[in-house]
This record gives sequence, structure tokens and C-alpha cells, in this order.
Amino acid sequence: MDGLTGPAGTDPVARWHARGGLLPASRVPGGDLAAVAGAADFAVLPVGAVEWHGPHLPLGADLILAEGFAGESAPGDHHDAVPSGGGTPDGAASPDGAASPDGAASPGVGVTPGDGVAGPRGVLFPAVPYAACPGQTRPWPGTVAIRPEIAVGYLADVIEGIVAAGFARLVIVNGHDANMSTVRAAMEWVSGRRTASLLLVNWFQLVTPDETAELFGPLPSRGHGGAYETSGVLGFAPESVRPGVAPDLPPKPKLPVPHPYVLVESRPDPWQGWSGHVSLASETAGRRIRELAGARLREILRAWVAAPQPAPPTDAPLPAPPAGPTATAGVTATAGPTATAGPTATAGPTATAGREEP
Repeated sequence: MDGLTGPAGTDPVARWHARGGLLPASRVPGGDLAAVAGAADFAVLPVGAVEWHGPHLPLGADLILAEGFAGESAPGDHHDAVPSGGGTPDGAASPDGAASPDGAASPGVGVTPGDGVAGPRGVLFPAVPYAACPGQTRPWPGTVAIRPEIAVGYLADVIEGIVAAGFARLVIVNGHDANMSTVRAAMEWVSGRRTASLLLVNWFQLVTPDETAELFGPLPSRGHGGAYETSGVLGFAPESVRPGVAPDLPPKPKLPVPHPYVLVESRPDPWQGWSGHVSLASETAGRRIRELAGARLREILRAWVAAPQPAPPTDAPLPAPPAGPTATAGVTATAGPTATAGPTATAGPTATAGREEP
């Protein structure tokens, strides 16, 4: 069993090796790590936040969404990888072996288990729960915010540790918009130190504004704690949402320009640590959001896993210019007698491609 212990029917590592799906890294014995890393198609890291989203949403809304969509990244035997934030992926077997109410497993990155061929194998790492939070939500109760410079350093260490464990492909599934900058900075740092393919996917962007308009109508729905995000949480953990306790707060209008931009302000108005037309949220919309975003996440992963791995990073300087007359800027500058306008045409030794001559 390639170093994996236990019969496939009882041992979670052996079952994952035989069937594919998601395996929690926290369940992998140290002695099996090398074999698991060698058999894995990718690793998954959810990143969320503990943050106020209004009286209607749990403090862990971003964590529920990050873990929930991370659980949608591979089909198959999910019951060992139920997100701690709540929710059971569609088609996952329950601990007693019964199928989930939604039925068959969702289509995934590769071959769906059950046809005699193991499906894609993902290793799910514990979520990063705490994050840098914007000034708009930091004063509100329950928000646990860490400084951006701490967040970048911490994430860089977490990402590098996963890569160093043997997982050269790591997808980071984000549930908190402010993480996009800190995670990106950490990924860039690690990519210069380790051979790795690091993929960042934000669930919020996997459903388009046109599609949310179809779900919720013409009123704005994509604000912090609004109908879109509230419905997303309803799609994974409906028991954690309190409908009807938050008034609708129409979000501040966007600038009337078609161009992309990022606007950070101290406090929009109206604002109570959240904004949006919460009354438009529904569990039905949440299930549709989960279906759309989950399918698109798996589509991204299929293309990513099929792509070649990058070359290793290097600390070497840029390659030296090729030998020959064209290597010196001074040779090409003299195109005959007319190219030299007298002694001032040659700037001295420093004219040769910036190298000082003795």
C-alpha cells in the first residue's frame, strides 16, 4: 500500500489512497506523511477570519465559507474532512456510512471514485482562523484582528511549512476579502524560496455580479454581511444564521465609473459593521451559490493540476550577456564614421553596458 497502513475500509489514510477525495492533514500519522505527500495531487489551506458581520451572522462566517468551499475541492470520501465551521459537502458519506441528503458526490478534479479508479487526492490542512481585518470592522464586538505585517509573516511560515512537507501544489481557499493582499504577499515570498505552485481562490469571486443579480434582484447584494454572503453561510451552516434580526442597510453606491479600482475608507454610511439587503438572503440561494462556486473551484483545480510544475527558484544573478561584438553597447553604437560625433560621443569606460573598466 505504498507505505500506507491499515485496510482501506477502516484506515482513513489507506481509504484515501484507494478512493481519493480529501484527507485531513491532522489525521496523517508522521510515518505516513512522505507517502501521502507523494500520492497527493494537491494540498488545500482554508483561510478565514473571526469578524463581526452583523447580528444575523456568526463571527466565524468567513471561516465557515473558507472551510466549506475547501471541502468542495475534491469529490469522493468526504466524511473524514467535514469542515469544522459546519456543513457537510454534498454527496459526502456520514460517519455511519449513509449518504448525505443531497445524494451523489459532486463532479471533481479528476475521475470520480466509484468507477474502480481512485479520484483526485487532496490533503486538507487546518484553516487559518485569524486575519488582518479592516478598520471598518475592527471596533465591532467579536472581531479578532491581527496586524497586517504579522499576518503576512505568519501566512508565509504556514505556506512554506506545507510546501516543505512535500506538497508542491497548494490551493488556498479564501473566505475573507482582506486576506487577498496578505496571502498574495506571503505566496510571492514563498515562491522565491521553494519550488511550488501556489493557487489563491476567493469564493466570493466565483459567482458573478450578474448571477447574484439573477438570484437577488436589482438591489445590491454583495456587501459585507449582505444577502450574498448571508446566503453563502446558509448554504453550509443554516443553523448558525439568525434571519430577521438585522435591518436592511443599503450599501454606499460604487463610483459611477466602469474601471476597476480599490477604495478603502474609514467608515461608509450607512454602516453597522455590515451593510446590505439581508432580507433577500435565503437557504435556496445559498445552495445555488454553493453549487456554482464549488463547480468553478473544481474547474480551476482541474486546469491547475493538469498544468506543468514551475521551474525551481534561483538566487543566481541574471545571465551574463553573450560573448561577441554585440555584448558591448559601445560596438553597436558605432555604425561607422558618422556614428561618432567626436570625443563626446563616447562616454568613457562606463559606456560599455554599465560596467566600469579599470
